[in-house]
Amino acid sequence: MGRATIIPARKTLLLPYQAAWVKDRSRLKLAEKSRQIGWTWATAYGLVSRKSLQSAALDAWISSRDDIQARLFLEDCKGFSKMLELAARDLGETVVDDKGNTAYTLALANTLRLHSMSSNPDAQAGKRGDRVLDEFALHPDPRKLYSIAYPGITWGGQLEIFSTHRGSGNFFNTLIREIREKKNPKGFSLHRVTLQDALDQGFLYKLQSKLPKDDERQDMDEAAYFDFIRKGAADEEMFQQEYMCVPADDASAFIEWALIDACCYRKGESWDLRMDETPGRELFGGLDIGRDHDLTSFTMLELSGGRYLVRKRIDLKGLPFSEQEARLYPWLAVCKRTCIDQTGIGRQFAERAAQRFGKYKVEGITFTGPMKEELAYPVRSTFEDHAYRLPFTDDALKSDIRAIRKETTPAGNIRFAADRGKNGHADRFWGLALATHAARKPGANYTAHLC
Repeated sequence: MGRATIIPARKTLLLPYQAAWVKDRSRLKLAEKSRQIGWTWATAYGLVSRKSLQSAALDAWISSRDDIQARLFLEDCKGFSKMLELAARDLGETVVDDKGNTAYTLALANTLRLHSMSSNPDAQAGKRGDRVLDEFALHPDPRKLYSIAYPGITWGGQLEIFSTHRGSGNFFNTLIREIREKKNPKGFSLHRVTLQDALDQGFLYKLQSKLPKDDERQDMDEAAYFDFIRKGAADEEMFQQEYMCVPADDASAFIEWALIDACCYRKGESWDLRMDETPGRELFGGLDIGRDHDLTSFTMLELSGGRYLVRKRIDLKGLPFSEQEARLYPWLAVCKRTCIDQTGIGRQFAERAAQRFGKYKVEGITFTGPMKEELAYPVRSTFEDHAYRLPFTDDALKSDIRAIRKETTPAGNIRFAADRGKNGHADRFWGLALATHAARKPGANYTAHLC
């Protein structure tokens, strides 16, 4: 019903890149792929069709990014068992070892079982059979996961690894570079499918056949859809990494992707506080001021057990300062202390807030070079200590954190810069940095930069 111009040659369940992955029976196979092109779904089909054979041996163990993804993978397996008219029984959540690790288990008619687990690498230990490592680069410790999963295929089975990229320093990228640059010492079969590759093989036609008739994407051809996804990405680096298989350059970034990912809330965890939940909490705010070109970005942290938990994020753009005050003042009121960027247009906002709430609760900070350095380094050390908790779904915040670059000027001075993105100069990063600054005990040099 849509306007896709590339139509599969015949009615088929799998597109060519999906079929190539499913038919590849190599002992070790690895894929770098775009997001949301049906890769996990195709893997579930291949696993069910392969492990349901009477000749099949050994169970299969699937490691997913989180508990929700583990359940969804098993639901896909159940769907394919019905479609292929294969007898299978959902055993629900089962205990799989004496350490209490659990998995969602599907029992097949030939007595083999498919065990879908979340990302705990230790759950892979001591188990024999096929391994599927889904979104491998997004695991907290991909190297450890690989080290534990790989011995499980010693007595037979296949190891399947696939993921989008998560930085050039990630172990997933290390494996790919070994294949391409070091003559593939481990013997992987490598697949690579970008969004463009998927579109060239009929992906948009498949997608439009599943979308509602009134979905705006029905009116797009492949070129328009590619541009639609590109424009919707948080920034160009995110688009290249998530959709075009180009890992972000960790060498030039101030904070690596691995550090950011290790500090995210798990999917489904509650983090966004309501106003009635704030009493009695150690809350601190950071506010980077903008108006037309840049964002006003507010971050509220809760200091709890030595960790800095993001509890509120508000981004405003193009609003008069009176409206910004109306939106933000209720949250400044519940924070024990808030640091506000008073550089340029922020001075009046910071002064008015200090008059309203008092000079201890609200403190203005001028963004000089030394001050930015004093703000930025504690952010990185907090990431290195795994002491932050960020919303996993807040790609805009993560993109701004990644955007910060540390540069050395010809005079030998350190400066922190970011290319202007869709919403300013990494304004969300500085909101986080100011909130972190507010939560830390003032040091000897701190008061020199306050208003």
